[in-house]
Amino acid sequence: MQILEAARDCNPPGWLVGAGVIRNIVWDHLHNYQKPTPLSDVDLIFFDPHDLTPERDQAVQNQLLRRLPAIKWEATNQAAVHLWYKESFGLAVPPLSSSEEAVATWPETATCIALRLLSNNELQLVAPCGLADLFEMVLRRNSRRVSKEIFQRRLREKRISSKWPRVKIIDD
Repeated sequence: MQILEAARDCNPPGWLVGAGVIRNIVWDHLHNYQKPTPLSDVDLIFFDPHDLTPERDQAVQNQLLRRLPAIKWEATNQAAVHLWYKESFGLAVPPLSSSEEAVATWPETATCIALRLLSNNELQLVAPCGLADLFEMVLRRNSRRVSKEIFQRRLREKRISSKWPRVKIIDD
């Protein structure tokens, strides 16, 4: 909850926390792990079409670090993704219209999930691919943006099978 509170306190426009941090918590619980799987980072996305500079991402990240310095934050303005995505991943993508649309493009369906903590402490869930794959521990490629090659590389890099042996990988 501290992560969501820190994000809410910083309050960049359209912010959401999601992807691996949520998947890890759920799959650790479903595997009955007593100790959480270490997080490589915590993804916070936001949508600010008025400032598409990398400095904007860094400013949000710095705010978050001041609030929770033990967390490795990765803050990304989804309004700017189309400007750098091809250079990083080899694929040109159109501009996104919102943080919610961005979540729908994330690499695996089980990680297309994000949360926002509202001012009344209620959680707002964004799950454009649904929750079935997350709770049934199914890892499949989100074909909206991810090629088979990138999916294979992510499987190797993230060592999903060794971290969560009960996960079913669907490699179509």
